[in-house]
Amino acid sequence: MDFLLFRFPVSGVETSILIPPLIGFLISVFTSMAGVSGAFLLLPFQVSFLNFTSPSVSSTNLVYNIVAIPTGVYRYFQEGRLAWPLSLVIVIGTLPGVFIGYYLRVLYMPDPRTFKLFVGCVMLYIAARLIHEMMTGAGLKKNGMKNPNDKYKHRVREINEEQNGKTFAGLPPGAVVRTISVSLRRVEYEFRGERFSFSSPGMFIAALVVGIIGGAYGIGGGAIISPICVAVFHLPIYTVAGAALLGTFITSIAGVFFYSMIPAKAGLVTAPDWLLGALFGLGGFFGMYTGARLQKYVSQKIIKIVLCFAITCIAIGYIWRYLGR
Repeated sequence: MDFLLFRFPVSGVETSILIPPLIGFLISVFTSMAGVSGAFLLLPFQVSFLNFTSPSVSSTNLVYNIVAIPTGVYRYFQEGRLAWPLSLVIVIGTLPGVFIGYYLRVLYMPDPRTFKLFVGCVMLYIAARLIHEMMTGAGLKKNGMKNPNDKYKHRVREINEEQNGKTFAGLPPGAVVRTISVSLRRVEYEFRGERFSFSSPGMFIAALVVGIIGGAYGIGGGAIISPICVAVFHLPIYTVAGAALLGTFITSIAGVFFYSMIPAKAGLVTAPDWLLGALFGLGGFFGMYTGARLQKYVSQKIIKIVLCFAITCIAIGYIWRYLGR
């Protein structure tokens, strides 16, 4: 209806006032089941459907993260599955990366066409990581569960079957993260009777690269660091999701600061559209909690397959349009 149309002054977007929260809700309901905020899908919607292509679209996307993520982080904290050492390394690595990513976006990718190519490449990379994770998981089942993460999943299934007589999605009470040791070389923690560890420098480097990409793309990096933690460092997704979301939340705050306060080229708008980002975030605020509640009713394999298909289609579309000039 015409009376619901609103023109956002910073972005110049004109749309129904109901569209941003609705889209934010729908995207976050789906993506929160996979442990990410959904900002990596929200940005293509803004670029393609709302025609919001200036650098400020990245900072607006970060505002969405700031508003939407707290409910997801709170849930993991409440359940005792927020791995604090992992969160700390991710934050320390991504913070300087966001700063570098900001300058890459403003100085080298202000043109919408170049930005779309960058978006396509990033999303194609995320899809490749998801495919690799799924294929590796299938191969490990055939090879007798040689990976610690696969062994952990099998152990959880056995415990669940013993306690409830059937396998169910989610975890029973008492599944909490316990830190064993933290050092500059390695971090080790325990979860459900199994010990997991990762190289502190290795995770820092991965987080730094993710921060650079996330800072330029406007996603905070959670959608990339999460599959890396699972597929490369072999950490259980149950302990990764909360840390990735917390890292995304903190780096998004830093990203918004950089885009808002640091001067850019003359005539180049980089500050976020606060109202538009907040409306997207309002939908995400409720969507993330709803998605976390619904996750136990949906197969994680199905979620990953559908998510991977959607990301791949968007990525190929952006790259194809760039090459078809």
